[in-house]
This record gives sequence, C-alpha cells and structure tokens, in this order.
Amino acid sequence: MKPLNELTKQTILSEKVFDEVFNQEDEIYKARLLLSLQDRAAELGVKGKFDQMVKAYKRVDRETRQRKKQQQTAGMNNYTDFEGPYENMYCGSWLAGESGVYAQNMSQVEQIACYHPILPIERLKNLETGEEQIKLAFKRNGRWEEIIVPKTMITSASKIVALSGRGVAVTSENAKLLVRYLSDVENRNTGQIAVQYSSSKLGWIKKEFLPYDTEITFDGDSRFRQLFESIGEHGNRDKWYEHVRILRKTGRFEIKIMLAASLASVLLKVIGALPFFVDLWGESGKGKSVTLMLAASVWADPSEKAYLGNFRNTDVGLEAKANMLNNLPLILDDTSQRNKKYQEDFEGIVYDLCSGKGKTRSNKDLGINTESHWNNVFLTNGEKPLTSYVTQGGAINRVLEVESSEDIYEDVQLTLDIIKNHYGFAGKDFVEVIKAMGVEAIREIQKDFQRQLFDDEKMQKQSISLSIILTADKIATDTLFKDGQYISIDEAKKVLIDRNELSDNERCYRYIMDKVAMNCTRFDDDTACEKWGTFKDGYAVFYPQALEELCKTGGFSKKSFLSWANKEKIISHSNGANTKPTRINGTVCKCVWLKIEQVLEQEADENGFIKIDEQMELPFE
Repeated sequence: MKPLNELTKQTILSEKVFDEVFNQEDEIYKARLLLSLQDRAAELGVKGKFDQMVKAYKRVDRETRQRKKQQQTAGMNNYTDFEGPYENMYCGSWLAGESGVYAQNMSQVEQIACYHPILPIERLKNLETGEEQIKLAFKRNGRWEEIIVPKTMITSASKIVALSGRGVAVTSENAKLLVRYLSDVENRNTGQIAVQYSSSKLGWIKKEFLPYDTEITFDGDSRFRQLFESIGEHGNRDKWYEHVRILRKTGRFEIKIMLAASLASVLLKVIGALPFFVDLWGESGKGKSVTLMLAASVWADPSEKAYLGNFRNTDVGLEAKANMLNNLPLILDDTSQRNKKYQEDFEGIVYDLCSGKGKTRSNKDLGINTESHWNNVFLTNGEKPLTSYVTQGGAINRVLEVESSEDIYEDVQLTLDIIKNHYGFAGKDFVEVIKAMGVEAIREIQKDFQRQLFDDEKMQKQSISLSIILTADKIATDTLFKDGQYISIDEAKKVLIDRNELSDNERCYRYIMDKVAMNCTRFDDDTACEKWGTFKDGYAVFYPQALEELCKTGGFSKKSFLSWANKEKIISHSNGANTKPTRINGTVCKCVWLKIEQVLEQEADENGFIKIDEQMELPFE
C-alpha cells in the first residue's frame, strides 16, 4: 500500500486499498490500518464515502466467511483414507485416516472417535436365528485385524466399550462418537458392505456343510474359535490314508469302530437318529487316547489344545460345545476327569447330551434364550466303562461300550507323529461321498444293517446306533480306504447289551437280592439292629419304608419296580394292592412280599437256614 500521505481522493476509495485491508489476517493490524485510513479520508474530505465503503466490505467479508464455512462443511463428505487391503468407504462428515477417526462440528473443533483406523466390512445374518453380526476391521500397531461381534454391541455406547477387550481403542468418553461413526459408514455403504449368510454351528446347514461349503461363513462363539480353526486339511493326504490302512489291517476292532463312529456322526441327521456315546475303556497305557486322537484326525488337528476335549467342562460348557459342533463328533478324553461339581449328576448330563437338546434357560431380560440343539456322536474313553458312572437304563441304552484289554498299537509314537502332522482329509472326503450318494441310498444301507442286528434279546436303540456306525464303516471302506477291512456283524454285536442286563427293574431286583444276602440279620428276630422285615415261604417280606429306602439308595424307582414285579409275578399281594397284611413280632402291618430268586429245595440245617445261589443263607419257616 502507498504511504498515507500519497493517497488521493480517488485512490483512497479504490478496490485495491480495501482488498489489501480486508485480506489482512491480523485483526489488530487491520483495525489500526482502517483507523489511519479514516483519518486520511477526513483530511481529504471523503470520510463519509470511506465509511460507507468500509461498511459494505465488512458485510461482504462476513457473508464470504459464512459461505466458506458452509462450503467447508459441505465438503466434509469424505471417504476413509486407510492404508490396507480394504476399499475406502464413504464416511460423510467424518475425517478417517491413518491417525484415527475424527468428528468435526461447525466450529471446526475436532473430536476423537477412535485413535486408529476402523470400519465395518461385512454383515453376517445367522440362518438359525435371523440375528445379525458385524465384521469389523481395525488397525493397531501397523497390522490389520478382523473381529466378528453382535450387531447390538456396536449400536450401544454402553456395550461398545467391551470392544476394548478385543483391542479396539474405545472408552466411555469416545464410545458415543464411535457408535455414530460405525453406523454412518455401515448405512452409507450398503452396496459395498456385503451381507453374508452365516451360522454359529458346524455340519449340515440346509443343503450345505460347514466349514467345507464357502457360501456360509462361521460366526460362532469366540470361545470356540480355536476349535473351529483346528478343523480342515493339513499335511499330506496320502501319508494319512496310507498309515490308517496299515492300522486297519492289524484287525484291531478299537481302531475300526472309533474311526467309523467319528464318520458316523454326520450321518445322524441324514438318517434321523438321536445322538449316542461310543466309549472306549480299559487299562491305562493301552492306546485309548491315541485311538481318540486318530478318530479326531478324520476332521481336524487331534491335539488336546485343538479338537480333542476333556470332561473338565461344566454341563453348560459341554452343551455349548455340542451345539457348535452340531453334526461333527464331540470327542472327550478320560471320563475320570469329569467335573467334580457334576459327578453326582453325571448320569443326567449323559442323558441330556444324548437327547440332542439343551436345557431351557432364561436371560436377564426374563426372556428365553435360544435353545441349543445338536445331532452328533460322542466319543469318550476311560479306565472304567462310562456305564459305571450311570445306573438308569435310559442313559445306558445310549452308550456303546468297547473294551480294550491289549496294546492297540505296535508303534504309538509313529502313529502320533503322522496324525498330528497330517489330518482333516477323510472327513471332507466322506461328506462329498455321502452328498453324491443321496439320502435314500444311505438309509437303505442302514436299514439292512439294522435288520441284521435285530435281536429280541438286545436293546433296539443300541442296535440302531450300531447300525449307523456300520453304515459309515461300509461307505468309508468302499470309497475312502478301499481295503476290504469291514467291521463284521458278529464282532459288532459284542458291544450290544442284553435287554435283561439293561432293564432298570431287573437290575433293581438283583440289587435288592444282593442287599438281602448281605443283611440277613435285618430279617431275623434275634439280632439287635434296624429291621427290614422277615422271611416267609420263600419270600423276603419288606416293610414298605425299608423297600423305599433301598430303592432310593440304589437310584431306582420303587413305583416302577413294583409295577414290573407284579407283571413278572414275583410279588405276593392281596386285593389288587402290592402289599398284604403280615404279622411280624406280633404286629400286623402291610408289607411287600418279594419272591427270593432261585430258591433251592433242600432241607433246612440245624439253624433253620437254606442256601440261595450257593452263597446266601436265609432263615426259613
């Protein structure tokens, strides 16, 4: 600008002077300059005109600033600017770059939403529940990670802070902004963020089989992520098949049936059968755990920290794991490790797992949680049979016991080395085979085996379970192993339990007879002890309460037992009741007359006793 004393009436009112004044960034200098120019305009006699020009320029300057701010605000329709494998997404007014995600208000004050790059990249819609989850990608320490979380977690400021435990930099201070940012990006990029159908369960999902069919993705509980990732092919296919054929040719029944049972798990839904247990038991050091690992290697990494599990889980944990595996076998090592808290109710856990359905549980909102359900085979092992931990026929009926009394493997270490480094091939191959065969062909094979196993003296539920295992064995032998090493019918029948051995009421009767033999003094008149009753005419005559307590101690139902005993005609009664009046020590009471099994007709000895089963001595009248 010219010196003030050089300005004339014309030049002091020129646009050049005013532009130079109003372009000054220093507001204090601008004000001083205007005052000096006003004094010079007064000297030149044009102060009024000068003041009008100043007022006009101030108005234009104000409007220009407002328009610029609006343009800047409108220009905040940004795209993310993250370095990485993901496409940039439209994020509206958010500033999203490598330094983090920021929100800008009209005063141009930046507010932090997240200290690092983050964006939603995929929506997952669960086929079973219809609920949605969201896959987030975020970058920390120069590395991108992906996590899947429930949609409800990122729509609530109080819930999204839980992501801090997964590595996302979110606190209660920036939670609301992060919720808004993720919502804006998701809803403004519906065409770019794909919807992927998902399932929290493995196995058969409609006509697909997870994890082998890629049209459906897994969105299950993060607790089972390691289990899920263990499933799949690894190593050399030929090495696994070659070694397993060698093992099968040894003729060891334990190897063949556990392999077949593992494969049979995916047939249950096809055939429409209920879950069941296959338990390998015997002395320690015979190779039981290795056989379980071999069965696991059909599908996955057989290591204990991968696919192989144990009984240290709670009943809720076992239900959740069974629900996740769905149709794949649940393999549990060493029944002796069962959770001590649930030892008394272990029978109930076995029964519940074989029902294929979890317990109905309410949530904190007093609603009902989605029920768990599964349809698979449970493979277990232990030094004692699984049935030694259960007593009810309903539970025993769902267990196939396989005894191992000799060493199963000649070279245990060789087998372990191979199955730990080469696994996951047979399961995938088997699924492809049964898809190609079709449901009807598989069911025909199973029905044929069931007819061959049919026996009035054997339990039919066990026969159905065994027929499914034989079906899997035949299909696998014909199409996968091609070695002719079938499980024979005669060999398979050895695992079936006789109907009489399984009947709760039959076992209750034997239990009571054993108790009678062990407690003869409770039926005589001489010994000072608590009495259960007396003996009359080949019958053990019980006080009703004594029989009630015996049944309860043995875990049996008195009502069920008496109904069965009445049909079997081993109780003597009157007037249609299960009791009849009896005089004992001068007192008449209603007692249960239970016939003593296999009474031998012989003379009483000098003490008035006869022998029962060559072992039991009873007073005889």
